[in-house]
Amino acid sequence: MEHPESTLNEVWLRKTLIIVLNHIMPACNQIAYRLVGTGAALLHGVELPSTDIDILVKRREDVDAIGAALSWFKCLVTPVWLPDARQYYGSYEVNGVEVEISTVEIETEVDTIETFGRGPWEHFTPIPCGPYAVPTVALELRLITELFRNRPERYEPIICYMQAKGCDIDLIHRGMDTAGLPQAAQEKVLEQLKEKTIN
Repeated sequence: MEHPESTLNEVWLRKTLIIVLNHIMPACNQIAYRLVGTGAALLHGVELPSTDIDILVKRREDVDAIGAALSWFKCLVTPVWLPDARQYYGSYEVNGVEVEISTVEIETEVDTIETFGRGPWEHFTPIPCGPYAVPTVALELRLITELFRNRPERYEPIICYMQAKGCDIDLIHRGMDTAGLPQAAQEKVLEQLKEKTIN
């Protein structure tokens, strides 16, 4: 659920994440989670439209545990199984931001998908945020998602950021191929990523 009227910036995102983590730690300290979605890109330092915070977990009981820890806040969606999306999902309003916690229960051996399979658990970066190190999905996987969804307002800022900071081109190449992006589109992205911005 997106709220276009309230676009996050990195400062607001970080403040909200710290509030969330202050409430769920240490009770949920043993829960493996990943920050995914546009919020992940924003925490990496990419300036792009983002309106919510998406937290991925492995088990439904993890969604329930985090939800219980966030019971001080307004519950927007009580944790529920969404059969079409194959997600167990709940959401809460924290610091004026929708915070979504979910599983994505789709089996795959592919490691280039942002929200299910091995990808988010193997390809991530712990990013400092206040006293915490937030395990944030690799920007390469976020780029693949945005390319697949054909959202240039989101993938173009990521490509621009990667031109300056670098990236794992092989991972992106594999991901685009697995996602079935047209060959011409893949080649265009790879050419852009090999270009370097001039500081």
